Amino acid sequence: MNRELEHATSTTNACKLCKPMGACLAFRGIEGAVPFLHGSQGCATYMRRYIISHFNEPMDIASSSLGEKHAIYGGGPNFRLGVKNVTEKYRPSLIGVATTCLTETIGDDVAGFVGEIRKKAGRVDGGPSIVHVLTPSYGGTHMEGFHAAVRATVEQLAEGGERGDRINMLPGFVSPADIRYLKEVLADFGAEATILPDLSDTLDGPALREYRKLPAGGTSIREIRSMGGSRATIEFGRTLEAHRTAGAFLAERFQVPNHRIGLPVGIRETDRFFAVIEDLSGRPTPERHAAERGRLVDSLVDGHKYIFGLRAVVYGEEDLVAGIVSSLAEFGVRPVLCASGGESGLLAGAVHALTEGLVDEPPIVRQGADFFDIGEEAEDLSPDIIIGHSKGYHLARRLGIPLLRVGFPIHDRIGGQRIVHLGYRGAQWLFDSLVNTVIAGRQASSPVGYGYY
Repeated sequence: MNRELEHATSTTNACKLCKPMGACLAFRGIEGAVPFLHGSQGCATYMRRYIISHFNEPMDIASSSLGEKHAIYGGGPNFRLGVKNVTEKYRPSLIGVATTCLTETIGDDVAGFVGEIRKKAGRVDGGPSIVHVLTPSYGGTHMEGFHAAVRATVEQLAEGGERGDRINMLPGFVSPADIRYLKEVLADFGAEATILPDLSDTLDGPALREYRKLPAGGTSIREIRSMGGSRATIEFGRTLEAHRTAGAFLAERFQVPNHRIGLPVGIRETDRFFAVIEDLSGRPTPERHAAERGRLVDSLVDGHKYIFGLRAVVYGEEDLVAGIVSSLAEFGVRPVLCASGGESGLLAGAVHALTEGLVDEPPIVRQGADFFDIGEEAEDLSPDIIIGHSKGYHLARRLGIPLLRVGFPIHDRIGGQRIVHLGYRGAQWLFDSLVNTVIAGRQASSPVGYGYY
């Protein structure tokens, strides 16, 4: 392998996105919320472009629009003016403030700015709730920004109170279709839940005759405030730092038991999720979900011959990579390389735990990787397929193998927001898509273009 740049500190085509983008996505899942970037206008424009091209939905991100002058004198006046303008034009229930590299570097006291606005609003008409989170891009990935925003929201809004029967669901960054699936599962178990954030409508809504500045849907402020009185929390993520999550905060501050499990992707991880729901609801798994599991197992019997022994490279967000790898091992596919731009330090342990007993040798795991690193390593591993988001297209094209698109961002295909990754249903989609991608590739490369007659 050519490792001439082994000690380089630069990044070539990053396998991650910026931290404040993740925060904006999390805030988008709150009812009546406007994401607000304290930084330059260019940051907001870049993030809107990325988000809109994946979800195919309008997405406003407000900005304090700092320039060169503010890098010297500070962005306080622009911040206060920006919040005032957003409040007047949108009438939001919440303004979710995320910082950028610029404001973190110059050291703006965002907490102080917010405190001043809250103090003034308390003497006037209350105004929207304001949640702020520190998210410099040089300090992490979009996933870290997402989880940081969720924790900040809970820290700054959640209250205690009499213990109720509701469940807090913290799914992490999954698709709107995944959120709808989780709602369906919870409803079938008769469980009332607060899902934070809820992107199911705010980033995948119906066509409307008139444009709405703030889309319908999202987790209400009332629900978030009541999270400290819930009976339990379910939090997805094997690669989360246990003491820094929203679930950990609720457990520490309000003694809400936190059930932290892996993203329910694949059979075994979904079994664990359903076991937790059974325990909390006191009900067995409803028949239609048991039937989905049975149909999935039956399809593995039918189709494993097409993909058994296939060699796969998987990349993307750490928890999604771990879940996809778990599924592949269950399908009989051999994941040879698992890569992510994240650097939690927990991905390798998660991958090895999820593949133990299913593969002859554990896959190579690379964290903090970019696509130069992934490409260099993949060439030596002779993969048959690559699984990940659209940023890996050029690598797949160079290697002459198919790319099965999952996760975020998907820019060169339609419907990324409607992919169900979770549960038995998501595993079924992944298996069918994988088998059909492989069959299509073999047909295309066959000298006779074989078919069934």
